[in-house]
Amino acid sequence: MAGTQIFVAGVGMTRFGKFPDVKPRELVRAAVSEALADAGIAPERIEAVCFANVFAGSLQGQESVRGQVWLDGTPLAGVPVFNVENACASGSSALSLARTAIAAGEAENVLVVGVEKLTHEDKRRSLAVMAGAMDQERLPELRRSLGLTDASASPFMQVYANYARSYMDRSGATAEDFALVAAKSHANGALNDRAQFRKRLTPEEILAARQVAGPLTVPMCAPIGDGAAAAVLTASPPAPARAVKLLASVVGAGVRGEDDDLVRRTAERAFDKAGVAPEDVDVAEVHDAAAPAEMIVIEELGLVPDGKAVAMVRAGEIAIGGRLPVNPSGGLVSKGHPLGATGVAQVFELVTQLRGEAGSRQVPRARVAVAENAGGYLGPQPAAAAVSVLTV
Repeated sequence: MAGTQIFVAGVGMTRFGKFPDVKPRELVRAAVSEALADAGIAPERIEAVCFANVFAGSLQGQESVRGQVWLDGTPLAGVPVFNVENACASGSSALSLARTAIAAGEAENVLVVGVEKLTHEDKRRSLAVMAGAMDQERLPELRRSLGLTDASASPFMQVYANYARSYMDRSGATAEDFALVAAKSHANGALNDRAQFRKRLTPEEILAARQVAGPLTVPMCAPIGDGAAAAVLTASPPAPARAVKLLASVVGAGVRGEDDDLVRRTAERAFDKAGVAPEDVDVAEVHDAAAPAEMIVIEELGLVPDGKAVAMVRAGEIAIGGRLPVNPSGGLVSKGHPLGATGVAQVFELVTQLRGEAGSRQVPRARVAVAENAGGYLGPQPAAAAVSVLTV
């Protein structure tokens, strides 16, 4: 239905962290129950579920029908499930699919769920599975190009270290700037009772921490963790005080060997569909699997001119209360990054901000918000990116 307004009627989210004794289905049920209650909608009114997860097959042995299995025994059992897997962008891809279904008139109420349980008794296995988000036939070539020799290590922090070095070369950014970004994110996470890490860190502490790859230290990198998030999308307008509109949710695909313009292309489509401009954005949640990505992405989204994120970081303008607050949730480095849940958790945060319900981390006068989520690696581009625009 052309012109259909689509709303995020309710959101739910578990705390993110390491929960070795908690099953994925328990995480799912907690997030879904909260989202349905927040929306004030009965489970019987949900017509479809878009369910995101990435590595349950590798880590829990659950393939193919994850949504049906983990919703079994709940009032949503029997509701059609679309299982979505798109690397770290899985949750945002599920959101885009749900929005498309409503816009096409196929449903009025769709539930989006994202969940991941990365904690495993063998931590090396939790890291090693990340290579599954790359071309397996080309994996030895990709590892060589990244300078990796440990086949059990995740290649992605080396990918982000390379992104960081390239950004340093073209912008003049320093490791100290990346530490400022990470310190800001950890300060925000300290205000978020659902964040995995809730400890403030100084830039000096961050720089002195163990090196991971290149300029990246441990507090600059997203942790391994578990969690779930959920959102109810609807074509029925909620009460005005809670009416957050999902103006656009666009997914893009990378192309191997081409310049890394995937996020730019996807953002241009999203802002065009939303009918708003980047300069209209009041708050952003972006995919900071490593802290330097935050600076890179806000430029790619068009929120900041190329090369100008450095000055914004140094001036404190991306902090809560600054000109463009970025990742008030704490971002992936502090809030956590359970892959399948990440994109939906970004929506949880932005809906909370747009409703004015974020408490001590509230962004003043937030009316337009953007979320960016990316995943996988083709070289040099990510395999997938998603950009969503919300407003009140």
